[in-house]
Amino acid sequence: MSRSRFYVFAASAFLLVGAGSVAVRKLLEGMPPIHTLEDYAPSLTTRVFDSKGAVIAELSIEKRALLPLSKIPVDLQNAVIAVEDDTFFKHWGISPKGILRSSARNLIARRVVQGASTITQQLAKQIFLKPERKFTRKIREILLALEIERNFSKPEILQLYLNQVYFGEGAYGAQAAARNYFGKEVSELSLADCALLAGLIRAPRANSPFFRPENARKRRALVLQRMLDEKLVTQAEVDAADAQPIPLEKPLGLDSQAPFFVEHVRRRLEHKYGTALVWRGGLRVFTTLDLDMQKKAEAVMEKALSEFDAKAQVEHEKKVKELLATGEPLPPDVSTGPLSKIQGAFVVIDVKTGAVRAMIGGRDSHFNRVTQAKRQPGSTFKPFVWAAALGSGMTAASMVEDAPLAFYFDGRDWRLLEGATDQYSINLATQPFAASPDFKIWVPNNYDGKFLGRVTLRRALASSRNISSINLITQVGPPLVAELARRAGIRSELEPAPALGLGASVVTPLEMTSAFGTFANGGIAVTPYTLERAEDAGGRQLEGRVPSDREAMTPQLAYLVTNLMKGVVQNGTGAHARRLNRPLAGKTGTSNDNRDLWFIGFTPDLVAGAWMGYDDFTSLGRKDWTGGSTVVPWWTSIMEEILKDYPKRDFPAPSGIVFAPIDKEQGLLYQPACPRANKLLEAFAQGSEPKEYCDPNRKGSAVIEMSSAALASTALPDDDYGRLRPSSGAAHAPDGDSDAPPPLPGEGDPEGPAPQGGDEGDLE
Repeated sequence: MSRSRFYVFAASAFLLVGAGSVAVRKLLEGMPPIHTLEDYAPSLTTRVFDSKGAVIAELSIEKRALLPLSKIPVDLQNAVIAVEDDTFFKHWGISPKGILRSSARNLIARRVVQGASTITQQLAKQIFLKPERKFTRKIREILLALEIERNFSKPEILQLYLNQVYFGEGAYGAQAAARNYFGKEVSELSLADCALLAGLIRAPRANSPFFRPENARKRRALVLQRMLDEKLVTQAEVDAADAQPIPLEKPLGLDSQAPFFVEHVRRRLEHKYGTALVWRGGLRVFTTLDLDMQKKAEAVMEKALSEFDAKAQVEHEKKVKELLATGEPLPPDVSTGPLSKIQGAFVVIDVKTGAVRAMIGGRDSHFNRVTQAKRQPGSTFKPFVWAAALGSGMTAASMVEDAPLAFYFDGRDWRLLEGATDQYSINLATQPFAASPDFKIWVPNNYDGKFLGRVTLRRALASSRNISSINLITQVGPPLVAELARRAGIRSELEPAPALGLGASVVTPLEMTSAFGTFANGGIAVTPYTLERAEDAGGRQLEGRVPSDREAMTPQLAYLVTNLMKGVVQNGTGAHARRLNRPLAGKTGTSNDNRDLWFIGFTPDLVAGAWMGYDDFTSLGRKDWTGGSTVVPWWTSIMEEILKDYPKRDFPAPSGIVFAPIDKEQGLLYQPACPRANKLLEAFAQGSEPKEYCDPNRKGSAVIEMSSAALASTALPDDDYGRLRPSSGAAHAPDGDSDAPPPLPGEGDPEGPAPQGGDEGDLE
């Protein structure tokens, strides 16, 4: 070789080596360090469990779980190796024979019909590289695969792959795929299941059993045949697996279970730990929910509200037909179209701990009416008035007036109009001010338009007498009632006015139910909670429940009020719940013009609150659709199922409580000369029982009945929400039912959306 040719050759070789070095350097630029695989932590699925360990929800950007190889069935490992990389345990990262074979087939077909990537190459691509079709990416994939094989064992590589590979339907990894396609844990997969999953890896959508079941069946058969060829299974096992049906529908989605409860927990977790940890961190969240209890409640409530929708639609169409028959145009608030769906809310709380066992926030949307909707509780609020009265020295046998009364507004407060004890005296007292536009009178009324005269506190609560409640709150003072309710668990602002006694201030079903639990729990208020504990992906506890309780009232007072509320169920507006045939206390409620219907009841173990109404404050319609007639039946049906697992036991009387027979009409000690039908064993705080005996010659109080005509002659019509107007006479609270509250003084126009509270987290 001549010297000149040698120099040319040397220069060319130098240039080639230099160019190759530059090319290799460029390929290696940005290559991730392989050692990061040792600490590799993919986005994991946060799983939410109920109180018995059942999974109720999975929260993730990508459905994924990280399992050791020992937890993944051998059949799935073999199926994946057989169909994706049958020389996995023999090659050193790449398969030259496979590359040549696939290149030849692709060349003949003039398109890509077969890939040549090994499991190690696929892992390198999935974790480290972007999904782009470039020659340089393929070279990087090969280089990374070689490096992975040099640093990790085959089992380690297979474990990473099976936890990382995409199976379709948002499922990354074997565990997520098992739950996504079969509703099983990965350890429960059969050979047929494993073969189907392995067949999805190459083309998840094209081979999906939900979209292309025939493709899925053929692909599964191919995987089974490959396993047979590799002597990983027997012919009998293949035949049995091939005969198994293909799943055609996705298993019941976890996100459809207890959606309002799960959303409540999610918001709490995100607020405390941030979105990234909740959706990518693989937390294990153990909650208070009883999924069995939740499902029973959901089924009964939905059935009841659907039936109500049908009845309400019939009533609506009847009303429209009657209005059209008059020939007058329909009022603007009356539509000829179908009514919107009635909404409902239901929550069950453990009396002793405050654990929320069931929560239904409505029938649609993510707006949780248990925790976020603030509504008027109507007469459900009355037990706090009675509690304040008993705490001030009165007893269940004390007498309270149920007779006409009136209030006037002096510019700052509502004041009792002295001497106005009947409609005639009310008219007489207000006549001089009839022409004043600023003069306001409030004349509350009972649902039935009747006044019972002097009645015991027990009877007044059982029959939900509005006038008695107003008399009691006037005597003890609204601030005392508001303070007692706050200590019991009401967190919403309460207006300390006489109307508070009829439930005019707005509250959430959760806080009302929790506050009733204070009576059931012997005066100890516990904070309702939904989270028992939360763990990170490594099992380290992030938080656990810290008990929170406080004494809101004495055990004696709590028992006395509970004993009165037992009368509501046995002889009052909540009588439908008697069919549970167990000791039970509670209170019904219906707000102004039947806009909100309530019932909250409790046993020594559980307290449950139910509400129903329209989100836009529309009246439910008929006068006889009240809390007692409409909500108590479906509340009872739910609790009939829930309480099957709880013993029938009564509320224990604490020390300091004595029982004495009284005449239930006169509120005095019973003696045999009085009517035997009036005899009642009543509970008292020791030393407060009556000292006098009933009078056998005394007759019961006369019932005063106010006809609708009499009411019309003494009051201007109320607007839709019963707000007081400047009037030339008296305005009365609507007599929609025994639970209708009067308006708050100075109240603005309440038209529009329902008052809403913010998300209150776990109220901890």
